[in-house]
Amino acid sequence: MSFMEKALAEARLAGARGEVPVGAVIVKDGEIIAAAGNRTVADADPTAHAEILALRQAAGRLRSERLTDCDLYVTLEPCAMCAGAIALARIRRIYFGASDPKGGAVDHGPCLFSQPTIHHRPEIYGGFAEREAAALLLDFFKTRR
Repeated sequence: MSFMEKALAEARLAGARGEVPVGAVIVKDGEIIAAAGNRTVADADPTAHAEILALRQAAGRLRSERLTDCDLYVTLEPCAMCAGAIALARIRRIYFGASDPKGGAVDHGPCLFSQPTIHHRPEIYGGFAEREAAALLLDFFKTRR
């Protein structure tokens, strides 16, 4: 299973729990060290995005707030909150699936990593398993509306 496939699996699990289907994994030295799906509803926590939960897991596992040699795979373009946390964690690379023109902050909106005040700029690669990631979101919201 590829890293993005694992992120998609986490997104599917989140969707099955009634959460917005977003999944994230963090990889270090070719090994998944953290994996999570959204849990904002289950945890009654607006910050419980997949990326934040995965960052917390990885930092705990490595016993460090710096994840400098780690890569993040996430099914949706990170929002401003998550992008800020990614910068603070010093994630090396972000690989994301679906773009988020409305709420994204990497390629859309504030384009956080392009701001002169940001202290860390990870390498960014979008469009990984984009169709499948977008379809999960579209199907989820179609049943809600």
